[in-house]
Amino acid sequence: MKTHIYNVLLLLAIATPFAGANAQEAVRDITLDQARELALQHNKDIAKARLTLEQTRYDAKAYKTNYFPRINLTAADLYSTVKGDFTIAGGHLPIYVLNPATGTYVPNVTMGADGNYIFNQYADFPSQKMEYKVGNFFYGGVSLTQPLYMGGKITAAYRMASRGAEMANENIRLTESQVIVKTDEAFMQAVMARQLAGVARSYKQLLDELLKNVESAVRHGMKTRNDQLKVQVKRGEAELSIQRADNATRLSTMNLCHIIGLPLNTPLQLIDNLPGKEQWSMTGSGETPSVEARPEVAILQAKTDIAAQQVKLTRSDFLPQLAMFAGYSYANGVKLANSKLLDCGAGVVGATLKVPLVTFGERFYKVRSAKARHQIAQTEQQDLTEQMQLELAQADNNFAEAQTELSMTERNLQQAEENMRLARQQYDVGMEPLSQLLDAQAMWQQASADHVKAKCQLQVAHTKLLKAQGLLK
Repeated sequence: MKTHIYNVLLLLAIATPFAGANAQEAVRDITLDQARELALQHNKDIAKARLTLEQTRYDAKAYKTNYFPRINLTAADLYSTVKGDFTIAGGHLPIYVLNPATGTYVPNVTMGADGNYIFNQYADFPSQKMEYKVGNFFYGGVSLTQPLYMGGKITAAYRMASRGAEMANENIRLTESQVIVKTDEAFMQAVMARQLAGVARSYKQLLDELLKNVESAVRHGMKTRNDQLKVQVKRGEAELSIQRADNATRLSTMNLCHIIGLPLNTPLQLIDNLPGKEQWSMTGSGETPSVEARPEVAILQAKTDIAAQQVKLTRSDFLPQLAMFAGYSYANGVKLANSKLLDCGAGVVGATLKVPLVTFGERFYKVRSAKARHQIAQTEQQDLTEQMQLELAQADNNFAEAQTELSMTERNLQQAEENMRLARQQYDVGMEPLSQLLDAQAMWQQASADHVKAKCQLQVAHTKLLKAQGLLK
């Protein structure tokens, strides 16, 4: 009897049809690992986390290019109608004659009594009117700038970007672990609902069998009508339990379909490959649990490192900055006196040095602010690490309690089956009232339901323990 009841329970738990599903639609078999894989493939948060990683990697590469020289090509061509003229005033120009004594040429002038020079010989210089016009003007050039020392700004920025990429990579791990926990909870909720529906049907089957026996006994005058009514009441309650279990099954399966990216009404056949009690007993933490492998720890460390680099980046704004530059340019255009004024190229090489001298305390205040942010990051890292250690301790305790509960419910189920068997024997020979048998059957139903819940809760507790340790893959 005991083996028969338990086999019926398992058969119904696995083979319960999907409520409301189209009978013509193929049922899809799915295991917990397959559900995890589908959830990871379809989760939008993971997709965003991967795009964020791609973005941060490109940011890091972009900052790395600041180590290399910048080469720029500049070209401009314009046409302007600006034009005008100006006049160069005329006058007398002295004539130079040879000085035999010195062998050089000197102006042929004589100083007058008033101290002014008098030209002995001169030439007339007439006034000159000069016209200019811009017209078409072209300018082009190539320049090269190479930073030599920027106060550590380039290195600090590149390291911050690199740590940002590492944070994004760890965030993918964190998001994946969260999705796996969510998927396991949904999967085991669906498994539990289906198995509880199986328990409810097994309980109703027992009541159906008992009702037939009682009705037969009433017809032969061996039992009272009151006994028949008691069984009918229990049978009505069992039917309500089945309806509730079927509703829970439908909703939990729809929720699982939503998480793994399938249409909500997809009929699923959940393959329950949960380890047995002996295998679960070997999966405990064993050694002292640690949170060092958790992605959150790596993310917090990266945030602290970025805050430390931010201090260096802020300080670099107030340190000397040295750069070298070189270039070549060409200009063509602008007419003067109807002749082109510019038509030539020129090269240039140089260096720039920028040394902040007086900032009226700005450097001190900004650096102190960056240091304060670094200290905030360190404090947050310590606080959240302690919280994760508490979470891990709780997850470890929950897993140990779930193992104990599974063992306890298994023993309770065995005792409830034996008690129901004895109660049935005693009732059949008239040594116990019907109420005792009904109580025994109700106790078996409760023990079966508790055992189903314990198995599912143990799987979820194990998943959460692995997540708390950073070992969930």
